[in-house]
Amino acid sequence: MDGYGSNLPDVVARRRDLHRFPETGFLEYRTAALTAETLHGLGYAVRVGPEVMRAEAIAGRPSAAQVQAAQDAARAAGAADHWIARMPAGQTGVVADLARGDGPLLAFRFDMDALPVVETDAASHAPNARGYASQRPGSMHACGHDGHTAIGLTLAARLAADPHWRGRIRLIFQPAEEGGRGAKPMVEAGMLDGVDWFFCGHLGCLLPTGKLAPTATGFLYSRKIDVTFTGRAAHAAMGPEQGRNALLAAATAALGLHAIARHASEITHVNVGRLVAGTGRNVIADRAELLIEVRGESDAGLAYMVQRAEAVLAGAAATQDVTVQLEVMGETIGATTSPAAAAIVAQAGAELAEIVPEWSIGGGDDATFMMRAVQQAGGQAAYFILGSDLAAVHHASTFDIDEAALETGVRLFERITQILLGSERVA
Repeated sequence: MDGYGSNLPDVVARRRDLHRFPETGFLEYRTAALTAETLHGLGYAVRVGPEVMRAEAIAGRPSAAQVQAAQDAARAAGAADHWIARMPAGQTGVVADLARGDGPLLAFRFDMDALPVVETDAASHAPNARGYASQRPGSMHACGHDGHTAIGLTLAARLAADPHWRGRIRLIFQPAEEGGRGAKPMVEAGMLDGVDWFFCGHLGCLLPTGKLAPTATGFLYSRKIDVTFTGRAAHAAMGPEQGRNALLAAATAALGLHAIARHASEITHVNVGRLVAGTGRNVIADRAELLIEVRGESDAGLAYMVQRAEAVLAGAAATQDVTVQLEVMGETIGATTSPAAAAIVAQAGAELAEIVPEWSIGGGDDATFMMRAVQQAGGQAAYFILGSDLAAVHHASTFDIDEAALETGVRLFERITQILLGSERVA
């Protein structure tokens, strides 16, 4: 794959291409290779893989077999091998810099990953009707990250062609936002060091097309945990008393987790997203796995949910005399948009959309680690919501965005650049 080269498609065409090839967290090899090749061709200084991600900070790293399969699929879809070779062990982050003299360092983040969701085959679903539905069974861009990446690549082309701004631009293409895994390794690799202004945003979040919220609120602290119960297999009729039933422990845990009392002082959530156990109908299950997450509105709220969840899991294990092991697979934290950065977003978007002062993101995003790193070093950071009518809620099999919002997103980032880096052009 040669990237998009000089034959630059518009943002909608980019988004549809990306939608056809969804890749989940740390496996975004086609997306990352295409992104790196395109940015390199536009004149950006491009860094990838271990250059932009600290390996020791990666949670929930995919297996070697998963990485190999993703790399093979990316090559089959035309991804350039020389970029893939520079992204070992799921380190699929891409960072591109373009400098024109001295000036502030302005950074934008775009997430790239898809979800393990089976896209609907309904004829009325726009990607099916228009021929750009997922070609990867079991994976789908069901959150809008294909749109985010398309906005970032289109923005990169326009900024490279604009001679008027002065300063430094950094484009961060982040893997594994889902699950709260991709941002922290990039922060710990120093990709936010020295950043004066940082902006990122999200399409949709139930905000209608034509509206823009310069300040996203409602970021929840979360912890993603893989839970493994280990028991002892036995014949279910001949010797059930000799078994130790991991399946029943997991089932007890699932019910107990959802029965945790919510905290009266703030929003708290828990979800068991997956339970897998057992090998046969007449065998006491000796292993069971749960994928869970807990959330809180603050550090204290998250700590409460984690403590209660750990107690429930230990109790469920005790009921069946099995062992239980917990592994943290990702996390998110809260963040607050800097007022000065929110004002820049509002100014940039004033002629593009109706300004809504703030809007809840409705969950979380690990870009908050990037925001915090910038703010703690004295910089300004904003997370905004760009309105886009949705076919269904985020993460649904029928999810789709209003593509009219894509061009608005590109122009918004352009105008932010013009305001902060002194462009003489008025878009």
